[in-house]
Amino acid sequence: GSDHLHPYTCDPGLAQLEILCKQLYETTDTAVRHQAEKALVEFTNSPDCLSKCQLLLERGSSSYSQLLAATCLSKLVSRTSNPLPLEQRIDIRNYVLNYLATRPKLAAFVTQALIQLYARITKLGWFDCQKDDYVFRNVIADVTRFLQDSVEHCIIGVTILSQLTNEINQADTTHPLTKHRKIASSFRDSSLFDIFTLSCNLLKQASGKNLNLNDESQHGLLMQLLKLSYNCLNYDFIGTSTDESSDDLCTVQIPTSWRSGRGASCFSIYIIPSLHPSPHWSLFNNAERAKFLSHLVDGVKRILANPQCLPDPNNYHEFCRLLARLKSNYQLGELVKVENYPEVIRLIANFTVTSLQHWEFAPNSVHYLLSLWQRLAASVPYVKATEPHLLETYTPEVTKAYITSRLESVHVILRDGLEDPLDDAGLVQQQLDQLSTIGRCEYEKTCALLVQLFDQAAQTYQELLQSTNSSAMDITVQEGRLTWLVYIIGAVIGGRVSFASTDEQDAMDGELVCRVLQLMNLTDSRLAQAGNERLELAMLSFFEQFRKIYIGDQVQKSSKLYRRLSEVLGLNDETMVLSVFIGKIITNLKYWGQCEPITSKTLQLLNDLSLGYPSCLVRKLVKLSAVQFMLNNHTSEHFSFLGVNNQSNLSDMRCRTTFYTALGRLLMVDLGEDEDQFEQFMLPLTAAFEAVAQMLSTNTFNEQEAKRTLVGLVRDLRGIAFAFNAKTSFMMLFDWIYPTYMPILQRAIELWYHDPACTTPVLKLMAELVHNRSQRLQFDVSSPNGILLFRETSKMITTYGNRILTLGEVPKDQVYGVKLKGVSVCFAMLKAVLSGNYVNFGVFRLYGDDALDNALQTFIKLLLSIPHSDLLDYPKLSQSFYSLLEVLTQDHMNFIASLEPHVVMYILSSISEGLTALDTMVCTGCCSSLDHIVTYLFKQLSRSTKKRPAPMATDDRFLHIMQQHPEMIQQMLSTVLNIIIFEDCRNQWSMSRPLLGLILLNEKYFADLRNSIVNSQPPEKQQAMHLCFENLMEGIERNLLTKNRDRFTQNLSVFRREVNDSMKNSTYGVNSNDMMS
Repeated sequence: GSDHLHPYTCDPGLAQLEILCKQLYETTDTAVRHQAEKALVEFTNSPDCLSKCQLLLERGSSSYSQLLAATCLSKLVSRTSNPLPLEQRIDIRNYVLNYLATRPKLAAFVTQALIQLYARITKLGWFDCQKDDYVFRNVIADVTRFLQDSVEHCIIGVTILSQLTNEINQADTTHPLTKHRKIASSFRDSSLFDIFTLSCNLLKQASGKNLNLNDESQHGLLMQLLKLSYNCLNYDFIGTSTDESSDDLCTVQIPTSWRSGRGASCFSIYIIPSLHPSPHWSLFNNAERAKFLSHLVDGVKRILANPQCLPDPNNYHEFCRLLARLKSNYQLGELVKVENYPEVIRLIANFTVTSLQHWEFAPNSVHYLLSLWQRLAASVPYVKATEPHLLETYTPEVTKAYITSRLESVHVILRDGLEDPLDDAGLVQQQLDQLSTIGRCEYEKTCALLVQLFDQAAQTYQELLQSTNSSAMDITVQEGRLTWLVYIIGAVIGGRVSFASTDEQDAMDGELVCRVLQLMNLTDSRLAQAGNERLELAMLSFFEQFRKIYIGDQVQKSSKLYRRLSEVLGLNDETMVLSVFIGKIITNLKYWGQCEPITSKTLQLLNDLSLGYPSCLVRKLVKLSAVQFMLNNHTSEHFSFLGVNNQSNLSDMRCRTTFYTALGRLLMVDLGEDEDQFEQFMLPLTAAFEAVAQMLSTNTFNEQEAKRTLVGLVRDLRGIAFAFNAKTSFMMLFDWIYPTYMPILQRAIELWYHDPACTTPVLKLMAELVHNRSQRLQFDVSSPNGILLFRETSKMITTYGNRILTLGEVPKDQVYGVKLKGVSVCFAMLKAVLSGNYVNFGVFRLYGDDALDNALQTFIKLLLSIPHSDLLDYPKLSQSFYSLLEVLTQDHMNFIASLEPHVVMYILSSISEGLTALDTMVCTGCCSSLDHIVTYLFKQLSRSTKKRPAPMATDDRFLHIMQQHPEMIQQMLSTVLNIIIFEDCRNQWSMSRPLLGLILLNEKYFADLRNSIVNSQPPEKQQAMHLCFENLMEGIERNLLTKNRDRFTQNLSVFRREVNDSMKNSTYGVNSNDMMS
C-alpha cells in the first residue's frame, strides 16, 4: 500500500537528489553543474548509496534520477575493492530485469543504462556459483520472456543480448586482462552460438513477414537484430583483439563447431551489408567458399544496379568498405570465376569513377575504393585463371578519374574557400601510395595522360607569369594543379617494381622527371619574389620517391631514365643528378628557412642522402662543391634557420639536430684523425658556447637570448654526437666538450630546470654523450674519463631530479611536458651509462665517492613521485623506466635489496603491472627484471639453508620483505602462467625465463594453481590438462642453472602447444597453433 504515499514522505534526501540530477543534466551554468557533480560523487561513495538507488528507481519522478541510479549501481557492481556480496548482485540483476519488463516505455538512455548494468553484473559474475549453479549464465532464459511479449519488450530483449555480447567482448582497464580472456572464452564456448542462432532465427522470421519499416518500433527491432548478429560475428573468438582502425585483418574467426548448425541461412545475404564479409577460410570448403562469394558479388551487383540507399553517407561508407573487403578476402583468380564478373567489374568501375568525380562527397570513403583497385592492380601479374579480368580496360579509367578530379577540385576549393585536401598530408600520402600501384597498371596510358596534363598546366602557368595583366587567382589555380601533378608523378615513379619494370617504362619515368625538374628551375628562379609552399612540399615528396627508386645501386646506371635526363637536361651521370638534389636542398634552406614544414622535409632529404647506401654514394656527395660549401659555412648568414631570432619557437629548432646529423656523417667520410679539420668545423659551435659562457658569467644577461643560443647549440651537438659513431671521431668531440663546456650544461639545468623547452634538449644531449653506440666510448687504460663522465651524469641527474621535485603538484594535462618527459630522459641517460661498460661501479664505494649513490637515490625519489598509471600511460616513460630497471636488477641487485619495504613493493607492483602491458618491449623488460629478482632470491634462500657465513644485513631484509608479502610473487606467477595458457603470447621465451624461478620459490602455490586450472576445464579435458602439467616439469631439477632453464623453456613451448590444442579442440577446427604461436 506504500504506493499511495507521497513519493518523498519517507526520505527527504531523495527530493534533494532529484534536484541535483536535474542540475547535472539540464543546467547551462557550469558552476551549478560543477557543484551538483561534486555532491553526486559524494553520494556515490556514501554507504547507503545502494538503498537510495533502489528508492530512486522506485519513486523517482524524472528520467535523470533513474539514469543516476543505474550508473551508480554500475559503479558499485564494478568496484574491485570491497565488492558487493553475491546475494546482493543476484537481487540487483533480478530487480533490473523486472523493472525493464514492467516499464517498457522508459526514456531510451535509461533503458540503455539499465541494460548496461545487467551486462556488467553478468560479465563480472560469470564464474560465481551458488549451490553448484553458475547463477549469472542463464542469459537466454532471462531474455526469453521479453521475446514473447510486445515489440517494445522484444527490442529490450534483443538489446540485452547485443549489449551483453559487446560487454563481454571488451576488456576493461580495471580488471586484469587474463580474467577478461577467461570470461570471454567461457562465454564463447557456452552461450555465444545459442545467441547467434537465436538472432538468425528471429531475422528469418522478420524477413518472412512483410515488415513496415516506416513503423518506428518494427524498424527499431530489425536494427537491433542486425546489430546483435553483427556483435556475435564481430566477437574476438581467438583473443587477438585486433585494432579496429586496421581494416585489413578483421577476419571473423568463426569456431568450426558452428559449421554443422550454420546452414547457409545464417550467412544469408540480408545480414551481409551490415557485416564485413570476412569469415575465416576454414569455415567453408572450396565449393561453399565460391558459393558465398557469388552471393556477395550478387548482393553488390544488386546494390549497384539500384543504388537508392547510397546517397546516405553512412551507407555509402559501409558499402565502400564492403567493396574493399571483396579483394582483401578473395583472390582475383576466384573473383573472375564468378558468373557475372564482367558485368560487376564494369559496375564497380563506374561507381568508383563517379565517386572520385564527386570528390567533395564522403572524402573518407575514397580510401576503401582505392584500396580495392590497388589490390586488384597488384595481383594482375599473378593471376592464373583463364577467364579475362578486364582490369587493363577499367584500371586506367580509375587512374584518369582520380587525376582529373583532383585537378578540377583546385579551382572550386579556391573559389568557395573550402578546406584544401592538400593540407592533410597524411591523407594525401595514403591516397598516393594507393595510386602508385593503380597507376602502374597499363603505365603507358597513365604517363601519356600525365604528360598531356602537365604540359598544359605548365604552359598556361608560364604564360600567366609572363603576362602583365594575369590575376593572382589564375596563377594560384595553376600552381594548385601543378602541385597535384608533381605529387602524382612522384607517386607513380615510387610505384616502380624492379622485376616488373621495362626499359620503355624507365624511359617514360625519364619524361616525367625531366618535366618536374624543368618546373623546379622555373619556380626556383622566382623564389626571390614569390614561392608556393604547397608546391615546394610536393617537389620534396617527388625527390623522396625519385631518390628511393633511382639513386644508389638499386638501378643500373644504363637505365633509360638517365639517358633521357642526359638528352633533355644534360645531366650525364649520377653525380650530376646528386648535385641537383643538393642544389635544391641549399636553395630551400636559403629561401624557406623560416618555413618549418619545408625546412624539416628538406633536411630529412639531406639526412636520407647522407645515410648513403652504398657507401660510394656518400663519397660522391662529399666531392660535390655544394656539400663542401655546407661543411665550411654552416652559419646563420648562409642558413637562416640556424639563426637565433626571437620570432621562432624554441621547439622549432628540432630540425637543427637533423641538419647536424647529416653534416656529421658527411664530415666523417674524410675526417680520419685530422684534429685541425675537426676544430675548423666546430668553430661556429665553439663561438656559440663562448657566447653562452660569457652571458652566464654576468649577472644581468638577456635570458631569452641565452636560452635560444644554448638550445640551438645543444641540438646541433646532439646531431653531431649521434653521427659520430666511431671511436676516433667521437673522442675528438668528447675532448672538445669535456671538461671545458660541461659546467655550462650543468648551470643551465640549475637555472632553468622548470622550463622543459630548455632542459629537455640539454638532458637529451647528455644522454647521447654517455651512450656507448658502436663501442665508441673506449678510454685508455690510464684515463679516468669514464669515471669522470659518470660523475657528470650523476651530477646532472641529481641536480635536475631534486629541483624538478620542488615543483610540487603539476596539473594532469601538463605533467608529461613539464616533468615526466625530463624524468624519462634521465632514466634513459642512467640506463645508458650503467650499461655502457666503460665504468667500474665498484670503485665508488671503495673510495667513498657518492656519485653512484646519489644517482640511484635520485632515481628512487623520482620514481616514487610518479603514480603507477603514469608509468604505463606514457610510452616513452615506460620504455625508459623498464629498460633501466632491467639493468638495475641485473647489475645492482644489492642496491635494490637494500631499499625500504614500501619502495621494494612499489617496484614489484610496477613489474607486475608491466607484465600485461601492450608494449612488447615493456613486457619483455619486466620478464627480464623479474627473472633477475627471482634468481637473486633463490640464491639467497639456497645460501641461508646451507648455513654459509652470514650474508649482508640488507640481503636478509630483502628476504624478509618477500616472506612477509608472498602474495606479490604468487600474483606474478599466476599472471605469467595465465598469459602463457590463455593469451596470444608474443614473447614466450622471455615469459619462460622468470617462470621456473617463480615455480621453485612457490611450489605449494603452483600446485594449487595447477589444480584450479585443471578443475576449471570440462571434465573430459581434465586428464589431458593434468598430463600437460606433468610433462612441463618432466626432467626439471630444483636449480636455476642455464642447462636446467633451457630445458624448462623447451618443455614450456611444448606445454603451450598441447594446452592450446586441448582447449581448442572442442571449439575450433582451425589449426590454433598458427594463430597462437
